[in-house]
Amino acid sequence: MDSSQRTRTPVVELAGIRVCFGARDALAGVDADFRSTELAVIVGPNGAGKSTLLEVIAGTQQADEGERRIDGILAFVPQRAAIPPGLPVTVRDVVNVGVWGRLGTWRAMDRRGREAVDRALDRLDILGLAKVPFSSLSGGQQQRTLLAQGLVREADILLLDEPTTALDSASSERIRGVMRDEAARGVAVVCVSHDESVIDVADRVIRLADGRVDGAVAQGIAAS
Repeated sequence: MDSSQRTRTPVVELAGIRVCFGARDALAGVDADFRSTELAVIVGPNGAGKSTLLEVIAGTQQADEGERRIDGILAFVPQRAAIPPGLPVTVRDVVNVGVWGRLGTWRAMDRRGREAVDRALDRLDILGLAKVPFSSLSGGQQQRTLLAQGLVREADILLLDEPTTALDSASSERIRGVMRDEAARGVAVVCVSHDESVIDVADRVIRLADGRVDGAVAQGIAAS
């Protein structure tokens, strides 16, 4: 990563973020920022607050204290789909939701939207599964479908929660490649992961412990 990228204005800024669950602080005064063209991976032990931090960035979890500034469109790819197993939706139906998030739910899908969906399906190697029920997919195929949904939002900030957990090596490699490509395209990619293969390709690693930032290492800068 060159010096111009290192000094780029952050698209996500968090200051003094505190989240309380009962008497416990899930996050305790977290300061962090994330920048375009960067793949940042948040790591730490179970219970450190990693997923909570990602949810605060996404806006699905409100902070009890602190400030959050977002500059751009967000796409959040959760670890598991919030889709009831019996719901009769296909892979294409699930990915189409990403276009609706950009255009508005009741606007008709135009050619640009259909082409964006096809590109995302192809990038994740699931175009041939477009008409297959989502509930019938393997875990890796479902995760690739959710990532495709995030891609069609054409977001400036892409958030992913454990995107390669318990996946086969081919699915993991495909997802890592897309993450790197999105960062190279100018997206700020923020990922929670325990996967060493994901951590190895990060530009920056942010370590959490007991709800606090325990350290941040700019891997791409340190290696240059």
